[in-house]
Amino acid sequence: MTVAVVLFTSDLRLHDHPPLRAAQLAADEVVPLFVLDPGIAAAGFDAPNRQAFLADCLADLDEGLRERGGRLVVRSGPVVREVAAVVAESGAREVHIAAGVTGYAHRREEALRAELDGMGVALHAHDTVITAVAPGAVTPTGSDHYAVFTPYLRRWSQERLRPAGGAPRVVRVPDTVRGKRLPARSAVKGVSPELPQGGETAGRHRFLSWKRSGLDSYEDMHDDLAGDGTSRLSPYLHFGALSPVELVERARAHGGPGADAFVRQLCWRDFHHQVLAARPDASSGDYRTRHDRWRRTDEAREEIEAWREGRTGYPVVDAAMRQLRHEGWMHNRARLLVASFLTKTLYVDWRVGAAHFLDLLVDGDVVNNQLNWQWVAGTGTDTRPHRVLNPVVQGKRFDPRGAYVRRWVPELRGVDDRFVHEPWRMSEGERAAVDYPEPLVDLADGLARFKHARGRD
Repeated sequence: MTVAVVLFTSDLRLHDHPPLRAAQLAADEVVPLFVLDPGIAAAGFDAPNRQAFLADCLADLDEGLRERGGRLVVRSGPVVREVAAVVAESGAREVHIAAGVTGYAHRREEALRAELDGMGVALHAHDTVITAVAPGAVTPTGSDHYAVFTPYLRRWSQERLRPAGGAPRVVRVPDTVRGKRLPARSAVKGVSPELPQGGETAGRHRFLSWKRSGLDSYEDMHDDLAGDGTSRLSPYLHFGALSPVELVERARAHGGPGADAFVRQLCWRDFHHQVLAARPDASSGDYRTRHDRWRRTDEAREEIEAWREGRTGYPVVDAAMRQLRHEGWMHNRARLLVASFLTKTLYVDWRVGAAHFLDLLVDGDVVNNQLNWQWVAGTGTDTRPHRVLNPVVQGKRFDPRGAYVRRWVPELRGVDDRFVHEPWRMSEGERAAVDYPEPLVDLADGLARFKHARGRD
């Protein structure tokens, strides 16, 4: 009997899984393997919300495999060591993995390839598992990646995607390989109270439900804070519980302005993957430096803590930060607002905000988190790096009746619509009855400081 290993990483699903399909075509039996990597913890990326969601994903993947006659093998330890051990125990001649774009993913693949080469075992890294279009598939003349989204979107939209595949009917796993007990969500402490259920089953159910009820209105509703018309599929994409290729295919088949807008968001995700694949240093350094001299963390400590805790005195900012803590997720428009407030109004280094997001976001990853923060901070790919989002104006525009603010900032539930985004405009008596902080900073002062720091007086 021939054996191949499939190393699952950020692709925790059975539907449309090229590495698993290739392994089954190449061998009689397959070892579906997931390694609990201590390198993730050492790098600080094993935040409680993602640990809990991961546990759900692994349990669901194992259940899906068992329904097909197989099982998930879970190991714990350095990835190269554990993969090599499974290869030796099973007699596998091939290992299949989804290609990644981060510096860590590249180092992991290189180390695996070197180890397996020495064992006479082939490593196959598959593209278009984590993204719809491979990072290097479309490039502009004279460069290895697109630095501006719109021309990338045009080229990306012309690419013919591979057909999305189904899930295997049967998965045969050799009896010789043993794993450890799967991690459990219940064992993780510090999980956000309303963290969603993880796993491919939950992700597919969420997509199908939203496709029926929300996809058609997505173009009009995706910025509506109170309406919450977003798909909320980002955690499932982050863990690979859903295939981006399949989502693009199904959205295009559905058609309409809402589907087109959703596909653009999937393209935006691919755009950042191709940026980081070409510039892995952008995960921690400025993609385009503006020579910012950010305020020292100790100088801005109290303001940073107020921002983290949702007590800046700006209702829409505070609502968003409280949503993040409670759900492990934040509305896409709100992410832009709070990031602009931290970097452009408080003039605090984007890395401070990105780190806090990674502490809590269930969909937090190096690619989208870091590069979206840089886009807002003006050090990334935004063609208007000096834009500032005014939280009052944005709140009135995207939460006109204050429903989003009132949900997350209960202190303001009884405040009149006129003042819900500007409670400081209430009379002294009205303000005394509301237990809500004064504004942390004057917006005009913050804008002046930002302009001066950027040399735009």
